[in-house]
Amino acid sequence: MALVEVQVPDIGDFDEVTVIELMVKVGDTVKAEQSLITVESDKASMEIPSSTAGVVKEMRVALGDKVKQGSIVLVVEAAGAAAVPAAAPAAAVAAPAPAPVAAPVAAAPVASASGPVQVFVPDIGDFKDVVVIEVMVKPGDNIKVEQSLITVESDKASMEIPSSHAGVLKELKVKVGDKVNIGDLLAVLEGVTAGVAAPAAAAAAVASASVPSNAPTAASANTASVVAAAPAATAATAAPAVPAAPAHAPGSSTVGLPHASPSVRKFARELGVPLDEVKGNGPKGRITVDDVQAFTKAIMSGATQTKAQAAKAPAGGSGGDGAALGLIPWPKVDFAKFGPIERKELGRIKKISGANLLRNAIMIPAVTNHDDADITELEAFRVSTNKENEKSGVKVTMLAFLIKACVAALKKYPEFNSSLDGDALVYKNYWHIGFAADTPNGLMVPVIRDCDKKGVLQISQEMSELAKKSP
Repeated sequence: MALVEVQVPDIGDFDEVTVIELMVKVGDTVKAEQSLITVESDKASMEIPSSTAGVVKEMRVALGDKVKQGSIVLVVEAAGAAAVPAAAPAAAVAAPAPAPVAAPVAAAPVASASGPVQVFVPDIGDFKDVVVIEVMVKPGDNIKVEQSLITVESDKASMEIPSSHAGVLKELKVKVGDKVNIGDLLAVLEGVTAGVAAPAAAAAAVASASVPSNAPTAASANTASVVAAAPAATAATAAPAVPAAPAHAPGSSTVGLPHASPSVRKFARELGVPLDEVKGNGPKGRITVDDVQAFTKAIMSGATQTKAQAAKAPAGGSGGDGAALGLIPWPKVDFAKFGPIERKELGRIKKISGANLLRNAIMIPAVTNHDDADITELEAFRVSTNKENEKSGVKVTMLAFLIKACVAALKKYPEFNSSLDGDALVYKNYWHIGFAADTPNGLMVPVIRDCDKKGVLQISQEMSELAKKSP
């Protein structure tokens, strides 16, 4: 086993960049080319990969640190000694070029022009099929030289592609989600007032001319090329977001993309998370993997909704007012006017599950369970009670016993004698029981108040009187 110091590779013309995300920790097993940290300049963000596979033994950087080419990122215990010499070459995979190389796209005219001028994708290094994640202009806009037109993203970095000419944007040839390569037509400008030398466009695109064929790590070479391309952008927003999840306006361009690294955006895309709705808790509000995971858990638990979900939700929301089912609104009842009450705030689980349970109770057919009980002795008691009270005219029915049994059950399980009021559960300390009465006008439900304070005979008498009074 050998200890290998993993260094920051050639990152182009940038002197110092800030560490904005640590993607590994001591004890983690890393693979070659696995991203270790994310760094950010005023033009772009990029991930620094590992040149060696092994176990992380020591972190040499922290959030907020400034690093540059050759800075030690961490120490890895590599599987073999052969990995030791690889650390240094991996840090310099791209030959630094003091002067920018002319872009291979020669279609941009050097001389000034007044007619239509085509703007192409400049040299963006070894990357192929990079995805357009943001369109920063629209037809009719006045474009300046070096003004950023689009933002593209690879697996390791994001960069802004500038315009090689000034003029009015006549036609945009790409859209969000398209894949572009060196030489692809981006836009057509007209009314160009000043020409731009081809090397200027190239300088805006890349400052590293070539990558040695024997570069130890392809990802490190890609990182160097991308970072060199970053100076091309003048309007620096190094936080492109998820281009589009299917459920969240795919293909739409956005302004002011969320602050997140390419790996986080890729993770969000895989989950279908709209990054512009995620609150970042990293440095300077940066969105981390933990933020995306927390947002996903909140959505799955029902604690929050995406804007797309909220837009599809009915106006009634989840308040259980019946509007979602096309019913009249649920009445606002002051339970205190019927008797004493006690108000208790719901716990977190009940808040989350309450709306779902209410929906299920309405939408899902109910199942009633029937059990047999031996009431021989109860029936004998009822018959004997009626004989004893023949002169009073009160006739005791089995329903009176059932009402008393309901009171006993509700006292033992008070949740059944409660009502949901927003985020609170109202427990009713009174027991008013309704019973069905067959009247000439149909089935009515008179209510006997304070059944807990009344005996079987009194309940039977009130039942008889209420049934007669029912219209």
